[in-house]
Amino acid sequence: MIHIPKRALPFRLALCMTLIAGLAACSAGGLSAFGGKRASPDNPFAPGVNTRKDAEDGVEVAHRLMRAGEYELAIRAFNRAALASQLDAEILSGLGSANLGLGRLGQAEKLLRDAVEKDETHPEVWNNLGVVLMERGKLAEAQLTFRKAYALDNGESDAIRDNLRLALAKSENSVTIPDQEDSYKLVRRGSGDYLVRPAS
Repeated sequence: MIHIPKRALPFRLALCMTLIAGLAACSAGGLSAFGGKRASPDNPFAPGVNTRKDAEDGVEVAHRLMRAGEYELAIRAFNRAALASQLDAEILSGLGSANLGLGRLGQAEKLLRDAVEKDETHPEVWNNLGVVLMERGKLAEAQLTFRKAYALDNGESDAIRDNLRLALAKSENSVTIPDQEDSYKLVRRGSGDYLVRPAS
């Protein structure tokens, strides 16, 4: 017969209980497999990641960030989308619009010109390029760009029409009217538009 000292008995019992609880936690259901709490709406902990579901489209995430005014995050999302697929006109236009929102006019102009070179058929890209040109003081080129956007759009977009009117009015009255803080509308593909205001 094995003799166990009475002082070691509580220690060994505690060690065995800890070992059993640890093994139960390592099982597939965790401690809930043995009658613990299951996931419920009242549970304060975040649910796990559903790996069976498809991820959200990176371009759509970037457009949502643009609508929220989070231009830096939108640039990151557009860059991730470009790495996932390819650098097309929509991504270049989005990057240009985000840079315009941050006041980076030189970068915005280059990206929007690249977008126009890739795809000349989208009036939204032409409109956004016109907004950058207006901001940079290139009124004559901005007018031509807005006219091109308006022609491609067949006059359906209010934002493009308003931008063309503003560019024409600004060039006609450039000598007599001092510069005002005008706001131009950026247009994205699909629904919705972005309003870019000068930073104050």
